[in-house]
Amino acid sequence: MSDVKRAFIFDMDGTIVDNMAFHTRSWITFFERRGQKIDADEFFRATAGRQGKEIMRTYIGEHLTDEENKRLNEEKESVYRELYKPHLKTLDGFDDLVAEARKHNVSLAVATSAPNANIEFTLDGLDLRRHFDVIVGAADVARGKPEPDGFLLAAQRCGAAPKDCIVFEDAPLGVEAARRAGMRCVVLTTTLPAEAFASFDNVIHIATDFSELTTLELFGD
Repeated sequence: MSDVKRAFIFDMDGTIVDNMAFHTRSWITFFERRGQKIDADEFFRATAGRQGKEIMRTYIGEHLTDEENKRLNEEKESVYRELYKPHLKTLDGFDDLVAEARKHNVSLAVATSAPNANIEFTLDGLDLRRHFDVIVGAADVARGKPEPDGFLLAAQRCGAAPKDCIVFEDAPLGVEAARRAGMRCVVLTTTLPAEAFASFDNVIHIATDFSELTTLELFGD
């Protein structure tokens, strides 16, 4: 491979782990307990990749104080962890791909809209933190996807130019964030079919999991 610094930047939810159905279910459960009825498919398409604080203000109201917003998000995330904990596992082929990337001196980063508690739940729960050079979460950036802030910060901390980074994503808002960051993207179809990403010119590969992906092929070497 080239001596140029390169990086793989992974979204977490729906990408490293196939958990977006549980996130959506936890949101729906949270809102139902408050007397609100939400369509699950519409909710996912509108919110995947957005930060919890943005979602709360959209569905509950702009009147929320920061403290109220934080408390409600903590309540919702506790529902998510309760629902998903028995199912926690990485997507097939993930461990092999990151091990291979390491052999080729590719930096590894996570850039997620998840709060710190969920990052700990997933990365520490599966002993994955040791794989990553950089971890960027919701607390590190002011704006969620489709804004590129998280991906750009991850690239900067890895010491890699955006053009030398490949993002792994499962949601259109995340793919759009990668496009705005000037990054190529691999789509994992854990939550939406390939057709949902047909309009993106930065998508270089679409896969059901990581098992058929190789570092050299993705970088075109």
